[in-house]
Amino acid sequence: MTRPLVISDCDEVLLHMVAPFKQWLEESHGVRFELKGNNFANALTWAATGEALAQEDVWKFLGGFFDTEMHRQMPIDGAVHGINHIGKHADVVILTNLNDDRQAKRTKQLAEFGIHARVFTNQGPKGPALQSIMDELQPSKAIFIDDLPQHHHSASETVPGIRRLHMCGEPMIADHIECAHKAGHAHARIDRWADAVPWLLEELEKDPR
Repeated sequence: MTRPLVISDCDEVLLHMVAPFKQWLEESHGVRFELKGNNFANALTWAATGEALAQEDVWKFLGGFFDTEMHRQMPIDGAVHGINHIGKHADVVILTNLNDDRQAKRTKQLAEFGIHARVFTNQGPKGPALQSIMDELQPSKAIFIDDLPQHHHSASETVPGIRRLHMCGEPMIADHIECAHKAGHAHARIDRWADAVPWLLEELEKDPR
């Protein structure tokens, strides 16, 4: 009989990303990151003029961060212990929205913090990638953890049988992210690993039928 499976995002679930990204932009590139509401498109502005960055500049800086600055990322409070504890009860894999050529780098990054898990990379909505993982691994049951509501929406449409936990462990942005649980696309919203682990263990113990 196959084991249950937990499919976890990385950035803002296991590792901080926005906080070190903001620090790098402000100290090295004259860019301010200030989130107002949930409009990420206008969160980045040039410090000298106050003008919002063009979309191509946002993508350029994001790519640059993952090319050279991943060493700045530190674990979310409780994430390493939490995901490794869950790993005693289920198989764990990581589904991260990075280009495929960064898969090995992300795997090594997580391993250096003590998280040894297979990493799947993806671009765009995560529902199809989740379906592919489910088809390959054929778990007895599965739980998906992610910080972005659009990925829970995608998952709910593509793999409706998977349990879904909306988690954003970055306090800087957690209150600005629309709740996938309230929208009906996630089964729970929990932003702290100390609270998430009991929920995850309870879900893993449930009869999958």
